[in-house]
Amino acid sequence: MKANNMDTVDLQRRKFLLAAGLGSAGTIAVLAATDKLPAAAAKADAAAAEPEATKGYRASPHVLNYYRTTKV
Repeated sequence: MKANNMDTVDLQRRKFLLAAGLGSAGTIAVLAATDKLPAAAAKADAAAAEPEATKGYRASPHVLNYYRTTKV
C-alpha cells in the first residue's frame, strides 16, 4: 500500500510542475502579444541606433599587446 501512496504523490507533483510550466508559458505569451516587454524593445532600438563604426572587431591597445606577447 505504501507504494501506491508514493505513486499518488509523484503524480500530484508531476501535475503541479506541468501546470506551473504551462502557466509560465502562457504568461510570457500574453506579455509578448500585448507588447508589455519594454526592455527587449529598448535593446533592439539601442542596437539599431548604434553607428556602424563601433560594430565588429577592433584592434584595441590591450589586444595589440596580447599579440605582441605571443610572438615567438
